[in-house]
Amino acid sequence: MPNPTAQKIILDCDPGHDDAVAMLLAHGNPDIDLLAVTTVVGNQTLPKVTRNALAVARIAGITGVPFAAGAERPLLREVEVAPEIHGESGLDGPMLPEPAFGLDERHAVDLIIDTVMAHEPGTVTIVPTAGLTNIALAARKEPPIIERVKQVVLMGGGVHVGNWSPVAEFNIVIDPEAADIVFRAGWDVVMVGLDLTHQALATPEVAERIAAVGTGPAAFVGELLDFFGQTYRDVQGFDAPPVHDPCAVAYVIDPTIVRAVKVPIRIETQGALTLGMTVADFRAPAPEDCRTSAAMELDHGRFWDLVVDALERIGETPDTGWTPRSTGTAAAAHDTTTPTTTEH
Repeated sequence: MPNPTAQKIILDCDPGHDDAVAMLLAHGNPDIDLLAVTTVVGNQTLPKVTRNALAVARIAGITGVPFAAGAERPLLREVEVAPEIHGESGLDGPMLPEPAFGLDERHAVDLIIDTVMAHEPGTVTIVPTAGLTNIALAARKEPPIIERVKQVVLMGGGVHVGNWSPVAEFNIVIDPEAADIVFRAGWDVVMVGLDLTHQALATPEVAERIAAVGTGPAAFVGELLDFFGQTYRDVQGFDAPPVHDPCAVAYVIDPTIVRAVKVPIRIETQGALTLGMTVADFRAPAPEDCRTSAAMELDHGRFWDLVVDALERIGETPDTGWTPRSTGTAAAAHDTTTPTTTEH
């Protein structure tokens, strides 16, 4: 039975291993009403991430939710993707099924606008876990959505650390002009950045909990973490991978899992060494009219409780079209000699 108090969200994503986990968390948690899923260029090209989103929907049994493809390039800059982290498909590791349904005929920007305008003001939260191109375009195309949106809870940025440069996080730096528009638009923005998401480590104990769920979707997550964990060890030296994007969904479900602080945040769009930096001004208490916050601390145990609970609630799903790999080792998951997806 639907939960009348569930938080209504639009998930704007670029799957991406952690985006896939964010989709599963949003689908499986009873306190989330997933209104729409939109895709944007980011971890891989738009056709690849869009197909990945539809494949994840089939594995998770997501039905009755519109999916739409959005911007295929940043506002001003050239496309920059992350194959060294997410593979050539954007979701390397598991063998993905063919999608079970097609895309909404609308552009993602129009689906975002239509969805916000169709609901009461202050009831829809936008959760971007990718570059902010779609969100910036929606705000510019239909400015009234800015006052109607409850809040924007985004995965991106970081106060003290970057990952694509010493000071810039990937989702921000691939389209800093779009990020600048979103952060200055005038709605409430919660930045769930690297300061927090680097605490969301999928440790061996977490992997064991997920495996113990014993379902197809849980096994799928296990294969995602095998590949994601290997690339994070190889590229960034992490012993366990930080699973960034579900943290934004978790904040919407239960803000007490996250400690967020009000702070003015601006985006660097010009710096030769600091392009894409999310500049947080902690020199004084935030002014009363401050509309931006930065997430700083995560309750690791309660966060993973939410993910495991969502997988348990999803259970086995019919017609996933997905077959687990014959071996569950990270080495097998890291073998991408056979393509895991195709563009369409």
